[in-house]
Amino acid sequence: MLQDPMFYLVSVPAVLLYGVAKGGFGGAVAILAVPLMALMMPPTQAAAILLPILVVMDAVVVYSYRGQFDALALRLLLPGALLGLLAGFLLANFVNDAMMRLLVGAVALLFGLQTLLGWLSSLGQQHNRWSATIIGTLSGFTSFSIHAGGPPFAMYLLPKRLPPLIYAGTSGLYFAVVNLVKLPAYFALGQFAGENLWYSLALVPIAPIGVLLGRRLVKLSNPILYYKIISLFLVCVGIKLIVDGYQGFGA
Repeated sequence: MLQDPMFYLVSVPAVLLYGVAKGGFGGAVAILAVPLMALMMPPTQAAAILLPILVVMDAVVVYSYRGQFDALALRLLLPGALLGLLAGFLLANFVNDAMMRLLVGAVALLFGLQTLLGWLSSLGQQHNRWSATIIGTLSGFTSFSIHAGGPPFAMYLLPKRLPPLIYAGTSGLYFAVVNLVKLPAYFALGQFAGENLWYSLALVPIAPIGVLLGRRLVKLSNPILYYKIISLFLVCVGIKLIVDGYQGFGA
């Protein structure tokens, strides 16, 4: 697959988009990464290839925003996230490629429509242990399965109206922990077998470029318009994957 131009055609934009998300644009952009790569490979393989790259991105983000984070938010969200990661690990062998395409497609379609239609997701401006645990669990599970933990995380934290640097730093630390916990779990599931790590290594140099590009774009572009464009792609890709997943059950 390293010699296949289609691999780079879908994977390079996917990694750049995820880096842009981690650089400051948020979860709506990151969701597009796995659906894009899932157009030419199983979603589970796409998730495995992306994970080492995400760890590199996390290191860049944590360093960039060092010392700037909301400790209370992390204490409330991380226990639920770990529970969601455990659920993702235990259920991993019971989910086939068709089911994963349906899951990826449904998440992409849901969050694409959420932005396009202006649906509001607000759980209140004050921290709440129960809502943080529920949202953290959802974030951990979707993060383990398809690296889509950003939108649930944003649903909880955005209403808190943190300063942008604190929000970015909190997000960076949260996902650094989540992705590091995923590494041994993915290894135990055999996700790094075969050539997946070689694919990751081929794409790793793009990781910091994506993060720095994200920081730059936040300053230069209109985030609302950017989210609308990305969300339109999310809807299109989501529909395609749902159709593919449905057809996979009939195969």
